Amino acid sequence: MVDDNPSEKVTKILIDDLSDFKFNAAYLAYSKAWVENLEEKVRLELNKIMQSLIKNKRDYSTFYYEINKYGEDGLNEYSGRERIRGQKKRAWRKNEAKRRRILRHKK
Repeated sequence: MVDDNPSEKVTKILIDDLSDFKFNAAYLAYSKAWVENLEEKVRLELNKIMQSLIKNKRDYSTFYYEINKYGEDGLNEYSGRERIRGQKKRAWRKNEAKRRRILRHKK
């Protein structure tokens, strides 16, 4: 357990039983954030976040939201999904026929 005494070095929380998949994934995210951040203050905060998950005081979505604040590239929030543009097969065929017709008559 980590004390709030800043004179002591903060140590990483070690977990022996990783049989629960969701908890194992959360621990890997915690470990990655731990390695990327060398400041004792940040590591102390990461330990508090992990301890609250261990004691079931925090759900997984809140845990990941908090851990991502300390993730790589300084991304503080979920950036969202990329939009994929698609079209129906019929529209694609119509556009292809038009493109081929234009190419054929350009010659």
